[in-house]
Amino acid sequence: MRFAHTNIVSENWKALVDFYIKTFNCTLVPPIRKQSGEWLDQGTGLKNAELKGAHLLLPGHGKNGPTLEIYQYNNCNDKGLPLPNRKGLGHIAFEVENVETVLKLLLKNGGSLHGKVSKRQIEGVGEITFVYTRDLEGNLIELQSWKRN
Repeated sequence: MRFAHTNIVSENWKALVDFYIKTFNCTLVPPIRKQSGEWLDQGTGLKNAELKGAHLLLPGHGKNGPTLEIYQYNNCNDKGLPLPNRKGLGHIAFEVENVETVLKLLLKNGGSLHGKVSKRQIEGVGEITFVYTRDLEGNLIELQSWKRN
């Protein structure tokens, strides 16, 4: 068994894919997905489902690592911005060399800040620097950097 991917449902899949490529050095995994049909309806439990999107290889895991799957459905159900303490999936996290440097790049590429950069010593592990941010569509992203013991 192995972890395969995390999915983000998007309003504009092309813009969101571009954001993750430019900000986090993700790599596009061909082909571009354009899917519909009875098989998709059955698997998703939706009627007349159609989606477009792409898989992005996440940095640091090699050619066969997990992907970030960004899809745009023909009929998207909007439930508002996620919050860090909302039940269910909360955020994705990237461990980076320098939080402040990647934060500047994220903001330049259209992302936004949700929290403030914070540091904390974790006994037995080291010092973490982290902040919660948002991508172009408001999805939560944690940027974290460790100085390990």
